[in-house]
Order: sequence, then C-alpha cells, then structure tokens
Amino acid sequence: MTLYDIKPRFQALLRPLVKRLAAIGITANQVTLAAALGSVVLGVILAWYAEITVLFLAVPVWMFLRMALNAIDGMLAREFGQQSKLGAYLNEVCDVVSDAALFMPFALLAPFSFFDVALVVFLATLTEFVGVLGLTIGASRRYDGPLGKSDRALVFGALGLWAGVAGSLPTWLGWLMPVLSVLLIVTIVNRVKRALAEAG
Repeated sequence: MTLYDIKPRFQALLRPLVKRLAAIGITANQVTLAAALGSVVLGVILAWYAEITVLFLAVPVWMFLRMALNAIDGMLAREFGQQSKLGAYLNEVCDVVSDAALFMPFALLAPFSFFDVALVVFLATLTEFVGVLGLTIGASRRYDGPLGKSDRALVFGALGLWAGVAGSLPTWLGWLMPVLSVLLIVTIVNRVKRALAEAG
C-alpha cells in the first residue's frame, strides 16, 4: 500500500469543503497557485532563518495542508467543470516548484550538503517530468514509486519534525539523501518501463 491508496478516503473527507469553495467562486487554479505560493514563502523563511530549527516544525504541517490543497484543486477541476489546459500546466509546474522550495532549505541543516539535497531536487523534478512524458507516447500519467510525490512529502515532513523537535539532526543521517537519490532513480526507471509497457 502507498499513500496514493488512501487518496479516495481523504477526498471523501474534503468533499463538503470543496462544495463550499465552489459555491463561493474559488477556482482550482487559484488553489493550485495558493499552494505553490505558500510553499515558496515557507521555503524562503526556512532558508533565511535556518539556524532557528524549531521553524522546521512548519514543514510537516504545511506538507499536510499542501496535500489537502492538491486534493481540493483536483476535485474542483474534475467535479465542478474547471478542468483546463492552463490548469494542467499549473498543476505540474507548481508541484515541482513547491518541492524545490520546501526541500532546498534542508541543505542548510547538518549533516546534509548542498550537493546532496540539490541532487534530490533535480531527480525529483526529473521524476515528475518522466511521469508526464507517459502521456506523449499514449500511456497514462505515471505515478509509480517507490518515491513519488506523496512519499517525498512524508520523508521531508518527518525530517522537519525531527529537526524542529530535537534541534538538530544526527550525523549518521547523512546517508539519507544519497539513498533518496537512488530511490528516485529507481522511480524514474519504473515510470519509463511501465509507460512503455502500457503504450505497447
């Protein structure tokens, strides 16, 4: 079971709120942009005040809220006739921008290095790019793991919680970013292989 498996239940909980948002004129694109803006603002704050590690407690909180906003914009688009070509672009671009903004501040926390975190951000971006490319060869948009968007959010949310509560991260955790990079490479390979298999 992956985090995507619980998505329908999560959406069911959000449906009453989505209906109210649609009733007052909130659009899917507005929600998408709000999630990206919030991620960038939080990322800038964390990078600027990285020495105040308690601020990293905001990461798991925002990751949960962002997950809710991502579900809400999708439901508004599908269930209230708001799907658009612009929305498709915003959905993909804003996710990549949000991930980069939220992940990069961790490069300022020991024991991580700028290179290791930047590599994770690059591979995460490539993972989503490869996922979208499935559509260009007649396959579906691929969300295969083992390290999809929701899984990455869980990992970095847990790191934010750890750093915020403990005040620092242990030296032995330095292996984590290289491991994430390997898992992202596996994810990229899986998405390419399964898109090719699906397209025939």
